[in-house]
Amino acid sequence: MTVNGEEVLAGHAGELHPRVIKALHLPERTCAMEVETGVLEQAGAGALRAPRISTFPVATQDVELVVSADVPSADVEAALREGAGELLESLRLFDVFTGEQLGAGRKSLAYALRFRAADRTLTVEEASAARVAAVALAGERTGAVLRGA
Repeated sequence: MTVNGEEVLAGHAGELHPRVIKALHLPERTCAMEVETGVLEQAGAGALRAPRISTFPVATQDVELVVSADVPSADVEAALREGAGELLESLRLFDVFTGEQLGAGRKSLAYALRFRAADRTLTVEEASAARVAAVALAGERTGAVLRGA
């Protein structure tokens, strides 16, 4: 991390040694971290602002799109983000598939879309409409089509 133009170490993080995990009866692959709070304090400019946590539930909808193998997933993601609009809270690529079922030079990209409104619980229709708009723009910009359509 850089503080006042100088590179400084803010801490360490990593997986604990298996003998330590066994001796302390911890779950396998337990990780730990140590943070130099003084360094973090110096790096901050003013009060730390935490993101607002919504009390309304998230609506998750998955979408699986087939595109040409040479289409970057980042292009598909950008179109999905823009098309989904302001209700989209997050978007995550969780699977990439290539196979003869799709045809030569094609790939399938599966995304989890999380929708949430700050002021209300979304209806299924609202989340679905945002998903449809996202897929439409991805299709327009990248040639993406819903898998199985």
